[in-house]
Amino acid sequence: MSVSREVKRITTHVLQEMKQKGEKIAMLTAYDYSLAKIVDASGIDIILVGDSASNVMAGHETTLPITLDQMIYHASSVVRAVKKALVVVDLPFGSYQGNSKIALESTIRIMKESGAHAVKLEGGIEIEDSIKRILSAGVPVMGHLGLTPQSIYKFGTYTVRAKEEAEAQKLLADAQLLEQLGCFAVVLEKIPAALTQKVSAQLTMPTIGIGAGPHADGQVLVLHDMLGITTSFQPRFLRRYLNLFDAIKGATENYIQDVKSGDFPSNEEAY
Repeated sequence: MSVSREVKRITTHVLQEMKQKGEKIAMLTAYDYSLAKIVDASGIDIILVGDSASNVMAGHETTLPITLDQMIYHASSVVRAVKKALVVVDLPFGSYQGNSKIALESTIRIMKESGAHAVKLEGGIEIEDSIKRILSAGVPVMGHLGLTPQSIYKFGTYTVRAKEEAEAQKLLADAQLLEQLGCFAVVLEKIPAALTQKVSAQLTMPTIGIGAGPHADGQVLVLHDMLGITTSFQPRFLRRYLNLFDAIKGATENYIQDVKSGDFPSNEEAY
């Protein structure tokens, strides 16, 4: 029997139960009311209001430019649409690194102004103080290890992380630290499948993979990538379930043609 189907609302406790029973966790991003409503109605477990909004909604090259105010706007729109999924919001770049007091203030603004259920932060031991302070305020925290897009200029590339032994060991230690601190889950991005299997087996909290192989306790994709709205992003891990770019473009071209030819609106479509 599916744990997620039986409950009215997905909570961090439900996710823990899903891991224990071997039920995979499905997570997608959403950034606006209309699409979040559809995604929630489909039965998704977690909706991530990702800082990937910087890319797919605003057209920036990286996730770095998006602000806390903009994240709150997107999160508020999503929360108004959602009845069942757990809504997790990314703390944007600059709103938590290096200062745990600012991290808590950013988190409190997100929780109070958007009504979201949890926050997500990138990093391990480097952000330990921020995680501790946020958790001490009673806010659930999801971790994020491996490829951390907010550190793109440090890495210099979006390539697979933790292929070397030293980085793999640090990732494992960071994952264990996040669990000890009290995080409820961790996203593992673009790491070898064997490392994901090892990390998932050693943790009691769920792991959610993106480009991290089949052994994570759940999977996440960016909605606009999965639906084929974006076309320039073609990593190996991405499975496109629709090609909405061509479908929407075709519908728009038909509309233009009908307007230009005088076919739309017809007499039946007039008052």
